[in-house]
Amino acid sequence: MSPITTEAAPVAITQLPTQYDLPCDDGIPMETQRHFMQMQMLIDTLYPWLAQREDGYVGGNMFLYFSAAQLKNEDFRGPDVFVVLGVPKGERRSWVVWDEAQAPNVIIELLSESTATNDKTEKKQIYQNKVRVPEYFWYDPFNPEDLAGFN
Repeated sequence: MSPITTEAAPVAITQLPTQYDLPCDDGIPMETQRHFMQMQMLIDTLYPWLAQREDGYVGGNMFLYFSAAQLKNEDFRGPDVFVVLGVPKGERRSWVVWDEAQAPNVIIELLSESTATNDKTEKKQIYQNKVRVPEYFWYDPFNPEDLAGFN
């Protein structure tokens, strides 16, 4: 007699989770103090500019959720710095594109030895082709010559 096997039916996500339902950190610290300082300098520089606007958000080192497939694969992305225009100001735990109905307008990645290849290839392709970010930049705080921007 052969064992009875059943296949589980695919689970459909009927309602996408909100920022309060999703992980907001991975417990991995920043690469170096210089990365932290560079990220903070970029964000602090953008705040006065944003203060003159009625809308917009500047975030950093927080997850960006952009698709249900990403949730299924637990493939979480956390840009070092990003800017989103045309959205209400206010604190967020993560940036959830389907909640905000808006992807970031600009993403900046700060390169390190452990992330440079991924930031220049896989992340660039994801931000360009899946998230459809209009402006993407990378910068290496330890090698100022390694700066590039794409639109």
